[in-house]
Amino acid sequence: MQRDHRRVERGWRILCCLGILLAGMLQGGFARSRITDPETFFGFPMGADRQLARWDRMVEYFVRLEKESPRLKVLDMGNTGMGNPFLVLIISAPENLARLDALQKINHAITDPGEVPESELSALVEEGRAVICQSMGLHATEVGGTQMTPELAFHLLSRDDPATRRILEEVLFFMIPCFNPDGQVMVTDWYRKTRGTAHEGISLPWLYHPYAGHDNNRDGDFLNLVESRYAARILYLDWPPQAYIDHHQMGSYGPRFYVPPYCEPIRPYADPLVWREISWYGSHIATRLEQEGFEGVINDAMFPGWGHFGWHWITPFHNIAGMLTESASARLATPIYIHPDQLRADSRQFPEYEAQSNFPSPWPGGWWRLADIVAQKKTAALALLDHAAKNRRIILENAILKARHQTERGAAAPANVLVIPSAQHDRGTAAGMIRILLQSGVKIHRLADSRMMGERKYPPGSWVIPMGQPKMGLIRNLLMQTRYSDNRWTRAPSGHPLEPYDLATHTMHEFMGVRVDPVRIEGFIDFPRVTAADLPAGEVKSAEGPWVLDGRRNDSYRAVNLLIDRGVKVFRLHEPAGKGKTGDFVIHRAEYSLLAETADACGVTFDTLPGEHPSTEKPVQRSRLGLFRRYYGGNMDEGWTRLTLEQFDFPYRSVRGGEIDRGQLNRRYDTLVFPHDLPALIKGVIPERYRRWIPTDIPAEYRSAISARGIENLVTFVRSGGCLVAFGGACNFAIEELDLQVTDVTADFSAGEFFCPGSTLKVNFDPGDPLAYGMPEEALVLFYDSPVFRIRPGSRNRDYVTVGRYREKEILQSGWLIGEEKIGGMAAMVRATVGKGEVVLIGFRPQHRCQTHGTFKLLFNCLLR
Repeated sequence: MQRDHRRVERGWRILCCLGILLAGMLQGGFARSRITDPETFFGFPMGADRQLARWDRMVEYFVRLEKESPRLKVLDMGNTGMGNPFLVLIISAPENLARLDALQKINHAITDPGEVPESELSALVEEGRAVICQSMGLHATEVGGTQMTPELAFHLLSRDDPATRRILEEVLFFMIPCFNPDGQVMVTDWYRKTRGTAHEGISLPWLYHPYAGHDNNRDGDFLNLVESRYAARILYLDWPPQAYIDHHQMGSYGPRFYVPPYCEPIRPYADPLVWREISWYGSHIATRLEQEGFEGVINDAMFPGWGHFGWHWITPFHNIAGMLTESASARLATPIYIHPDQLRADSRQFPEYEAQSNFPSPWPGGWWRLADIVAQKKTAALALLDHAAKNRRIILENAILKARHQTERGAAAPANVLVIPSAQHDRGTAAGMIRILLQSGVKIHRLADSRMMGERKYPPGSWVIPMGQPKMGLIRNLLMQTRYSDNRWTRAPSGHPLEPYDLATHTMHEFMGVRVDPVRIEGFIDFPRVTAADLPAGEVKSAEGPWVLDGRRNDSYRAVNLLIDRGVKVFRLHEPAGKGKTGDFVIHRAEYSLLAETADACGVTFDTLPGEHPSTEKPVQRSRLGLFRRYYGGNMDEGWTRLTLEQFDFPYRSVRGGEIDRGQLNRRYDTLVFPHDLPALIKGVIPERYRRWIPTDIPAEYRSAISARGIENLVTFVRSGGCLVAFGGACNFAIEELDLQVTDVTADFSAGEFFCPGSTLKVNFDPGDPLAYGMPEEALVLFYDSPVFRIRPGSRNRDYVTVGRYREKEILQSGWLIGEEKIGGMAAMVRATVGKGEVVLIGFRPQHRCQTHGTFKLLFNCLLR
């Protein structure tokens, strides 16, 4: 009887287990059946040959998935520059999504543990979830990442296997499915337009971002682009992740897939645990790819740990394991066939295309498709999530350790605070820098009264940044002098220096012309914390004019433009007058309400300037400005120039080669600006070494160039009274085509003789020269592929003026400079009179990436004459 009872009990248990199992299977089947799969929605599988899903349809798909699954929350961060929605997807278990507020507080406490007791932190680690972020489509021609995201989302929303459930339960996954929606739309439309023609698969003829093109991944520090600010809100403020991957594509003729870690050298001042974690995550990703049979996977090569300050390279200094993947590219969505003998290596820590420990299974060649890219990126993305799910506690404990260690290092540093005095050459730009740092999550304080700090007394309103905070490494790189590594990792066996991956320094305050003082203090910082609302506002000091605007402030130029747009006459002082300095702007008559509105919009102060000063004033005339804009993939420096002009409300028109060829330029323009570029590309010739990036089979209507006739028209434009302004490499175009009495002294030096890759150098300016109004006598400029000028002896010496000149010695501030004696005392900026007009040569880029605020005025002065 007892045995029968046990049999019945055991039978019920089996039936219950079967019922639970069946219910789970039914639930899983129901989940799968009610989640729309990508192929059904788009009409083709993701990665299908010659098919691209457009961003608007992808937005529709993700919104539908949110309605179909409790595992997904869609965040619409706002509109992009062209009005497309910028989405962030949060994928996790429904119970995690139901308590996001609580999990966010836990994440903030773990990211910045401060004074949280150890016992509480242990409980938070137990309760918290690993926050992982992955982004795709930053570079819009790298189409595979964004095309993969519907597959990745569907996988996580529709499956109920143990691995997927573990990811959902242990991880909050933040996915940026397209970092550049505007570019995605442009590229998709271009591909569809050219599909089936002789031009199928070639790159876009113009920038694939409205302003930045490929450079949009260089904006993780200054946050100039609206898309960057959306990403920064997630990564730096609202949901700092423990790990982040930015998925990219690279050239077609090397390895199939690069995964972490980076190779040497690494940029200093990140917590060592970050570099260990990057190797830890990368090893798991590479192992998973090998397990699933992917060939041609490489790590610890090609991409160094010292790169630009874009997203995957700046996040380690936010204590985030910031990583990168790079897939070999097809021709957008068109397959490409690669012969075995076309495969190559010859990059950092990858000398030959053959098996090595970090590249154990070379790909042999053959057809390469978008479907291959989608598959490997999906596997890599899932591998990161799987690793985070399995190691959630360790990851959260590491986050606490990184924050604490960096705080301790900063507090113990010889300079444990950075002071930004309120008395600055350009106080508005200093406030702008503070605003950027606040968006990056840096803790900043402000003096309410005068205070001795170190050996100086600082006035009220000065900003104080303690180094003893989790983002010490970020602060150290952005706000203190840095020097690029000069060692075996940065030189070839011959001793010649190797180019850094982008600039040799990213010192924000040096780019912006803001003074920052490293100071050692003792005791606690009890000054109030700064918020964006605390930044100084503009004012009008008197209801009666005349008024004066400080010509040293960049924001004053914006105010002048707004006033000119409203019909107000503006004058400029060419000699000191009362409170006014040479270069200050004067307004005699204007409505007080208009001045107040302008002061509020620009953050400027309209001070009083008693008396009349007719002999020292001249009226300001704003140039009718044309900005040269070419095709052949577009010119990033031109895009950044447009953004700079728009930020300061300078009106302009884009000018292409065809318009210059037609002539009569003086009827429409006073000033033509040529941003940094190769002279050959300005004239429509693609140098051989650039043909791997710039398509030669571009449609005829997009083969922009300035012809020989157009060059004659430019000469006529200048000789008839026009002004031509050139930056960087475009200076060599102007020198040659206008037969200027100027030589680029760097042109014939080898890298071993002269080398300066993206560094800040010291230049002496004459603030009494109208082109240098508002500049300090010595300023820092960003030297990056910059010509340096010598005015050759000749009959026209009097027609040339040196506006800025490199110091004789000790020229380097931050970065890397070899052969300073080659440029010591040489001209950095020259003005040449040509007929009735003039040519302005600015060897450096005064508006580089809309970041070098310290030299913006050199451009602006060319436009307000």
